[in-house]
Amino acid sequence: MNRSAEASGGPAGTDIGSQKDRVVTEEEWLQKWEMGNIGFHKEQGHPLLRKYLDVLLNGRSGLRIFFPLCGKAVEMKWLADMGHSVVGVEVSEQALKEFFAEHSLSYCEEPVPEIAGAKKLQSTSGNISLYCCSIYDLSSSIVGKFDGVWDRGALVAVNPCDRQRYASLMTTLMKKNSSYLLVTVSYDPNKHKGPPFYVPESEIKSLFGNYCEIKCLQKVDDFSDKHRQWGLDYFLEVLYILKFVA
Repeated sequence: MNRSAEASGGPAGTDIGSQKDRVVTEEEWLQKWEMGNIGFHKEQGHPLLRKYLDVLLNGRSGLRIFFPLCGKAVEMKWLADMGHSVVGVEVSEQALKEFFAEHSLSYCEEPVPEIAGAKKLQSTSGNISLYCCSIYDLSSSIVGKFDGVWDRGALVAVNPCDRQRYASLMTTLMKKNSSYLLVTVSYDPNKHKGPPFYVPESEIKSLFGNYCEIKCLQKVDDFSDKHRQWGLDYFLEVLYILKFVA
């Protein structure tokens, strides 16, 4: 393992290499779900959310929490069971239906008048609302604003050329004094084309730094055989807390 890279959380410098021009289409993401090629899904949820949940909640109850590019993340059920209201967005209707089925949750489906072709799948309990559409079709006038965000597998899945658009949208969805837990990945971007894409800390600061305080909470060595097969010699998960101060 490249120890200097591991210590710094990324390759020397902040260049994202050839990834800057990489584009993954919506159709490719839909195909991943159809083919069951969803190695990014964590059946047991993410240990970093369990560890840092108090940082996200900050002693508050009854929060509105947003899951961008949510897939069928099991953490949505955890947080709803704790009494929070969860809103997610995902292009794959299959992913959303699998979420409700795997948790034995009944739901109703309705169109979203402001977005052509979009659907909202809402649990009958009312505390989980999942939008099936492009995230870029959402706005605070449609989904409101949020007290918290769990962004794992979202920013790192966005095409590098769309990151500014994504960050601009996310900042419009945050309430004052809200907290945003962001998980990125770090590896040598010249050795793997992504996704997930490498997002250096300098870019997180340029995307969000004008709107919030940013702090790195933990770097986790997540290297596995899968990453070795990708041609990598290190792979880190990096967790940040973004605090949208009043």
